[in-house]
Amino acid sequence: MSGFNTLAVHAGQHKDPHTGAVVPPIYQTSTFIQDGINVLRSGHEYSRGSNPTRDGFQDQLTALEGGAAGFAFASGIAAEDALLRAVLEPGDHIILGADGYGGTNRLISKLHGKWGISSSAVDITNLDAVRAALRPNTALLWVETPSNPLLGIADLAGWAAIAAEHGALLVVDNTFATPYLQRPLDFGAHAVVHSTTKYIGGHSDVLGGAVIVADHLHRGQSLAEAVGYQQFAGGAVSGPQDSYLAARGLKTLGLRMERHCATASALSHWLDDRPEVARVYYPGLESHPGHELAKRQQRGFGGILSLQLADEAAARAFAESMEYFQLSVSLGGVESLVCYPREMTHASLIGTPLEIPANLVRLSVGIEEPEDLIADLERGLAAAAKASEAHSIQHRSLATA
Repeated sequence: MSGFNTLAVHAGQHKDPHTGAVVPPIYQTSTFIQDGINVLRSGHEYSRGSNPTRDGFQDQLTALEGGAAGFAFASGIAAEDALLRAVLEPGDHIILGADGYGGTNRLISKLHGKWGISSSAVDITNLDAVRAALRPNTALLWVETPSNPLLGIADLAGWAAIAAEHGALLVVDNTFATPYLQRPLDFGAHAVVHSTTKYIGGHSDVLGGAVIVADHLHRGQSLAEAVGYQQFAGGAVSGPQDSYLAARGLKTLGLRMERHCATASALSHWLDDRPEVARVYYPGLESHPGHELAKRQQRGFGGILSLQLADEAAARAFAESMEYFQLSVSLGGVESLVCYPREMTHASLIGTPLEIPANLVRLSVGIEEPEDLIADLERGLAAAAKASEAHSIQHRSLATA
């Protein structure tokens, strides 16, 4: 099999046979001429069903994940929703990682819960907890690793073994790791989901999602058939322009991930030595409880890290005071971003046992020069220290009033 970067450049990216164009054209069309009633040219009828630009991107990503088939959607949540609708029935139960994207938890608990789907949240690092959460009607195990935003590492082979023993499906959200760092299907997962908005697109200019499935039968139907039908019938497909941008980003994923990982590692060690920082969450640190496991199942440690500061005031000031780390809910682009997960990406969890600590911030490390990002973090930490001191003075004044 060709190497990762070779596949990223060439898989699914067929050159234009008519003009010789190196970059495949964008088929910006809604429908296709038929040579007779239901006599289709190259199998294309209507762009909801298939489009050459989307097909090329799907083949490209499928090759990189080592899957049997892939499907591109209008957003990451649309991809997750399509997969859930394709494989679940009313009355089914899901085991869901407790630390994961808040939108996934909202989708499963708030939307699918209305249609008879129940779920239980577990510590992704505790396989005994996963086994204990199994029910007779457990049909699906869903895990994100590294997790969002606490960067927990799940034992993929262990999760896969539990799913296999129970006859359930294992779905892995591979958005943080990307297929460059980790291929969950190789560890026994049945399906992988991505927000292609993030590292795969890589430039914060496209919205999208994807599902890649293994060659597996589920309830008498292949996963490829089930998800493919849901994509066609549900219709939340990726448009040709979005598919083109995601495919273009995917070609440089390996190069970008090397830079993201190297800089994130340098920043994590720098932050870990700072007295203003209470804790750094990054699997590349030897102190991280999942460090050795991440070394075994990932090519690198990723471009995301989180940190806890002295208190909520410090975290808010840190997030709002930097120049290169811009305040945003997204991640995985060439530019660095900072997020306050409690009230941004994971706001739906406030008031639940899964709520995010108020003093935690998440950093998506871009490809800027590391020394410039460190200088920016210096500004953020100075603002955090000042805000924390002001908060302490105010608290002491109220206590003595």
